[in-house]
Amino acid sequence: MKFNMYASRSQLKKEEQMYAIVEIAGQQFKVEEGRKIFVHRLEAEKDAIVEFNRVLLVEDNDKVLVGEPVIENFVVEGKVLDHVKGDKVIVFKKKRRKGYRVKNGHRQLFSEIEITGIGEKGSLGKKETPKKEKVKKPVEPEAVSAEEKPQEKPKEKPQEKTEEKPKEKKATAKKTAAKAEPGEKKAAAKKPAEKKAPKKKE
Repeated sequence: MKFNMYASRSQLKKEEQMYAIVEIAGQQFKVEEGRKIFVHRLEAEKDAIVEFNRVLLVEDNDKVLVGEPVIENFVVEGKVLDHVKGDKVIVFKKKRRKGYRVKNGHRQLFSEIEITGIGEKGSLGKKETPKKEKVKKPVEPEAVSAEEKPQEKPKEKPQEKTEEKPKEKKATAKKTAAKAEPGEKKAAAKKPAEKKAPKKKE
């Protein structure tokens, strides 16, 4: 609640909501409808609805109810949103002149709860969720009969082009002659020149 230093008492009273002080898991909390709080880990599952019956005090429009120690037939209803871990806390132990040092970390387990209602035990009923109305699909016009539809001409299949096979080239006598020529050239290889006998001197 935002505090306005120039607001009158009547305006402040109108802004006040019904609140209660309730004990949850050994701790006391001041709760209002719609507020989210973190309590020690509960065994309830996520999205479960839980009730807390240890209500110590309730204030509603200047009417204060005080329990002895709790108010009978009065409950606070909440919904479990999530299970989380708190910030890390360092636990350091030391004994002087003994060489004893121990450093540990700890993260407390918490449950996040949203307060959904405060009131007497039977008055808090489950809120009915509005049912979604089924949207009717528009009826499609009847399909046009096959007679009315223009008959589609069958598509002409493209004529398959006959692939002309390349004509086999006949072996000509020229090839045989060409093949024979290199053989002859090999045979007609250059013969080493005969050594001339030296002329005798007279």
